[in-house]
Formats: sequence, C-alpha cells, structure tokens
Amino acid sequence: MRIADEITEKLTGAFAPEHLEVADVSESHRGHAGWREGGETHFSVTIRAAAFHDMNRVARHRAVHAALTPALVARIHALSLEISG
Repeated sequence: MRIADEITEKLTGAFAPEHLEVADVSESHRGHAGWREGGETHFSVTIRAAAFHDMNRVARHRAVHAALTPALVARIHALSLEISG
C-alpha cells in the first residue's frame, strides 16, 4: 500500500474528518535531504475534523502523529500539517 493511502486510512479511522487531503509532494523536493527515487518521502496533509475543535496546535499535531503511528512516521522524511477543528 502506498504511504499516502496509509495516511488517509489512519487519519480517516482516527478522526472521521469532514475534509482530508493527502498529497505526495516529494517531487518538489528532488535533490533535497531525505528525497529518494520513487517519491513517498514528503507529504502535505490538510485535515478538518470535529475531534480537533478543543485542541491547541501542539495537541493537534501530537494527535495526528499518534494516529499515524511511529512506524509510519519513521518512513516519512517530511510531513506538513494543516489541521483545523
């Protein structure tokens, strides 16, 4: 399974988002640290879910990272998050 699909699956299961976009933006980082042939190194995630409503920015990021699991996060070089409640 592609990493973008894993991210989508885990975040959907954990937060039932009203809106979720997961983009593999690896190609725009070609030649930079962490980039590797085939992509799947740099991701941008936009998520809106009621679960985040009462959380501050740090708590939201921690919740997303916990939902993705350390094993999945370790396979990603860079993860850009835009989170709203």
